Amino acid sequence: MQYSQDDENFPLTRFESMLKTNNILFFDSNEFENIIHHYLENGKIPLSKRAIKLGLEQHPTSINLRLFQVEILVIENKFKEADDLLDRLHNIEPTNEEIFIQKANVLSKQDKHQQAIDTLLIAIELSHTPEDDADLYALVGMEYLFLDKFENAIIYFKKCLESDTSDYSALHNIVYCYDFLNQHSEAIDYLNLYLNTNPYCEVAWHQLGRQYFTIKDYAKANTALDFAIISDDTFIGAYIEKGKVLEKLEKYEEAIDNYKISLALDDPTSFALLRIGQCYAKLEQEDLAIQFFKKTIHEDALLDKGWIAITKFYMKRLNYQKALYYINKAVIIDSENVKYWKLYAAVNKRLNFLEEAERGYKRTLDLGNYELDTWLNRSDVLTTLGEYEAAIFNLLQASEFYPESAEVEFRLAGLYFTVHQSEEGRFHLKNATRLNIDYNFIISELFPQLTDKPLIKAIISEAKKTSN
Repeated sequence: MQYSQDDENFPLTRFESMLKTNNILFFDSNEFENIIHHYLENGKIPLSKRAIKLGLEQHPTSINLRLFQVEILVIENKFKEADDLLDRLHNIEPTNEEIFIQKANVLSKQDKHQQAIDTLLIAIELSHTPEDDADLYALVGMEYLFLDKFENAIIYFKKCLESDTSDYSALHNIVYCYDFLNQHSEAIDYLNLYLNTNPYCEVAWHQLGRQYFTIKDYAKANTALDFAIISDDTFIGAYIEKGKVLEKLEKYEEAIDNYKISLALDDPTSFALLRIGQCYAKLEQEDLAIQFFKKTIHEDALLDKGWIAITKFYMKRLNYQKALYYINKAVIIDSENVKYWKLYAAVNKRLNFLEEAERGYKRTLDLGNYELDTWLNRSDVLTTLGEYEAAIFNLLQASEFYPESAEVEFRLAGLYFTVHQSEEGRFHLKNATRLNIDYNFIISELFPQLTDKPLIKAIISEAKKTSN
């Protein structure tokens, strides 16, 4: 129940007036319940507790007021006290379904989800209004989600929709379960079945469009999203999804139109601005692409996709100075973003700023990006800088993650021969040729001074004969 502070006859106004004056006024139990509910809904726990205390003083036998007391105990993580109080209430009213619902809540908060389910099922059996049990079915469904039992969750969320066809939260949860199980065909079948009886449900059409998009049936996705928009022409999510579909169909101008409609319906979103920029880039309308990329990072400076998009845009056009400008700003804003540092390294390498490139690759590794090309690129930069020992150490670390990499082994061989550690060089070169002789070009490319060394030529030549 919603209260208005302007209406002096409302119990809430009287109650708060009573608190200020310390005059004790009488309220019936229903009025106390509404007051407590209002405070709980608004997160005013101290006032809720005050109302419960005064309510029980005036109505000491009220089960519903005691159940509010249980809610407070759960909020305060006093599960043992809540459980004891529920047991006492159950002895008084053993068929009160609300007691079982609260008991299930206490169990759920303690991660006893199967016991919570069993308790909720008892509440459902005790229900005197089975046609209104959608909330109970939803609670069971959520407990199954906690247990990762998605098939069971689907059953109960479907029961929610049978009780209340407008329960879109249940509909979303059903689709979520199907998505998790990768059962997209089943999701499509269910949504089509639902739409047979609810043909103007924009949420279902939107979800159906998303499912078709996932299985790459873009034509059907486009049609479903058209129906979502017909059902509700202010549905921003449908325009966004339709834009994504049209991009896949390479209808970039139509995609832009849909993204722009979404922007007109509400405040700008960085996602829509970014997609418009990408579409203009595909259409080779570079000025407009840059304009929208800049709008993207202005709208949300923390969206890494925006900074990455504008940096890659300039890299693709070989404008590395501009690319460096934007990726420098990005790493200042978020120095923990591994994607930024990897791009930072790549741009600096292109500009032959090798010390900065090495710094970028090292930072990338420090942040936990252990992709093979990161190790290799750092090694190559260190080699070019003449930092042979550092390059060797870097590759030995890489070999712990990629022990069967010919690319690592050929580089180690070249480096050990370069620093005149021939035994180690011979060991790694034999290892490399055993793993994949086709990568032998690494020696001539990275270590041209070693190409004519008799020992190296002999090992590679022998490996080629063996492989043939």
